[in-house]
Amino acid sequence: MPMQPVTATDPLAHSGDVVQGNLAQLKTLFPEAFTEGKVDFDVLKQLLGGAVEEREEKYGLNWHGKRRARQLALTPSTGTLRPAPEDSVDWDTTQNLMIEGDNLEVLKLLQKSYAGKVKLIYIDPPYNTGKDFVYPDDFRDNIKNYQRLTGQVDGEGKATGSNREANGRFHTDWLNMMYPRIRLARDLLSQDGVFFASIDDSESANLKCILDECFGEENFIDTLAVEMSTTSGPKTVNAQQGTIVKNVEFVYVYRKSAAFDERPHTPLLDGIDFYDTHYSAWLNDDRTLGSLSDALLADEKIRADIIKYGLGDRDGFSIKSINKLLTLSDNAKTFIEANLEKIARIDRAPVSAQGRATEIGIWQSFEADHRTYFLTTLANGNLQALMPLSLNYRMSDDYKARFGRTVIRGDLWKGFHQDMGNVAKEGDVVFANGKKPIRLIKQLIKWSNSEKDGIILDFFAGSGTTAHAVMQLNADDGGKRSFITVQLPEILDPNDKEQKAAVDFCDEINKPRNIAELTKERIRRAAKGIKSENKAWDGDKGFRVLKLDSSNLHAWDATSATLEKDLVDSAEHIKTDRVETDVLYELLLKLGLDLCVSMQQRVVEGKTVHAIGGGVLMACLDTRIDAAEAEALAMGIVQWQRELKTEGEVTCVFRDSAFGGTDAQGRPAADVAKTNLSKILEQHGIANVRSI
Repeated sequence: MPMQPVTATDPLAHSGDVVQGNLAQLKTLFPEAFTEGKVDFDVLKQLLGGAVEEREEKYGLNWHGKRRARQLALTPSTGTLRPAPEDSVDWDTTQNLMIEGDNLEVLKLLQKSYAGKVKLIYIDPPYNTGKDFVYPDDFRDNIKNYQRLTGQVDGEGKATGSNREANGRFHTDWLNMMYPRIRLARDLLSQDGVFFASIDDSESANLKCILDECFGEENFIDTLAVEMSTTSGPKTVNAQQGTIVKNVEFVYVYRKSAAFDERPHTPLLDGIDFYDTHYSAWLNDDRTLGSLSDALLADEKIRADIIKYGLGDRDGFSIKSINKLLTLSDNAKTFIEANLEKIARIDRAPVSAQGRATEIGIWQSFEADHRTYFLTTLANGNLQALMPLSLNYRMSDDYKARFGRTVIRGDLWKGFHQDMGNVAKEGDVVFANGKKPIRLIKQLIKWSNSEKDGIILDFFAGSGTTAHAVMQLNADDGGKRSFITVQLPEILDPNDKEQKAAVDFCDEINKPRNIAELTKERIRRAAKGIKSENKAWDGDKGFRVLKLDSSNLHAWDATSATLEKDLVDSAEHIKTDRVETDVLYELLLKLGLDLCVSMQQRVVEGKTVHAIGGGVLMACLDTRIDAAEAEALAMGIVQWQRELKTEGEVTCVFRDSAFGGTDAQGRPAADVAKTNLSKILEQHGIANVRSI
């Protein structure tokens, strides 16, 4: 049983080591490319053949600091996430997370618990317009940098200023911020996962390049052009002078792998106001084929409207006049919507219908490709398909959704300028830095996530629109999606006129003046609002708040010049200002357990023992375990673990400094207590015993 102090290289001292993970995968694929544990690049190049690029000048986006940014993504975090139940809602039952902290460090810390488990990532990062704050990452110690930035250590903690265009590193600062975060985010996606990133013209080309590099060009799906404004108001003056005004922003869409395409996706539908006159056939009950014109005239009320509005002619009623009829006659509109299965257009027969035939003028149903077709033979002998109007009449995904004729949306997403008129009120919080419409996020999720489950991650959370959208969509369709949102507690400046309203709002709700507080408050209010509008909804309306901080454990470095002092300071490995729940959540992170896993506790032989994840992790962090108590404590843990019927490997963790007491001869009995405890647990199938 390893009862050693936690060292700088110990897995419990930092987040997942991406480099070691990459090496392990490489060694599995190419074991012959390793010599004495090191990569032999000459051998590796031979094994890869012509796939190795060796020219000095290579295609790709390069900038000052790219190598450092890549290294930053590979450097493990020494931080942790501390639970904040006082800021949370439904702490014990929720599966949602709101994480307050620098998203770079948070993404590193999430690697062990969530790598390959996130179904969808959406981000709305700073656009780098010359006013946006860009995170100043510190390669040496980003936790201390984060603490300075947020006022937890020396200094006022205010942002160092926006990334002004006059800055000689204007683009490189932004790229250095985005690159490591995207690299880490990709690893969190499941193989069938998808990544969305909103952006405008400022960094659109650069973002596309780094997304191509991180995800692979073959995994690019599309660029959505989202209509966020119209040429109206002040923009009209500029447009009249010949200026091309901006109406769209972009959303880049990337998949993790081809597995994404194997999942079904939900088409998004835009409403069309006019009637398609190709839908002119009528399927009679006796299987004969008639015309919609005759069916309309056969209805007395509609016939009267046709005569009233002068839409008839000598031959009766022409289908070419149906759009005008539908604008004037409610009777006609009701008739159309009541007979969607009987109204059809004549189209080419599907390939799977080859070899079939019907009587001329008679229709029959035909099943193929999990769809029902209707077939008929025309007078010229050609077999044709009859496509019922019901396939085309559905609820639209417009700003004001309506039932009617629709068309499947492509990569031009119109009409979101209408949402922007109300976006300031969405979520009932003040956020001048810009919000995205809830409808936009809902529809991205709806299109890609037809299973209605999985984890949705947003690591530039802002006001919390993504969390709001996830809950709203779950209420709409009964989904079981959960969210993880990450937001830097960026301090709001009361002297900044654009932030003054947000500062006043924080004061009004008696919360600290930072953006993360706006995120949390919006999620609280959104859940209440959704529930009030959907009384029957019993979905997850809560969230656990976790806050980024330095590790709960003293870590010492065997190569340190102050090793002797470090060892003395680390006699107690757990920091004195931390509580048991802090340590438990660090264990979840370092052992790769879900951060919303169930937790139970029980007093065993006078010691508090925690059972986490149904007993996958058993932890006793009591400050004193004497040799005389060790056996009874071990047996109590074994008994409880059996009651839990835990599946899989069990890890048992104790506080290293807790073991004490003396034996019969008055000698220190710490080692005896540890050994006895370890052996008893091992005899009962718990071999993975650790101390911290």
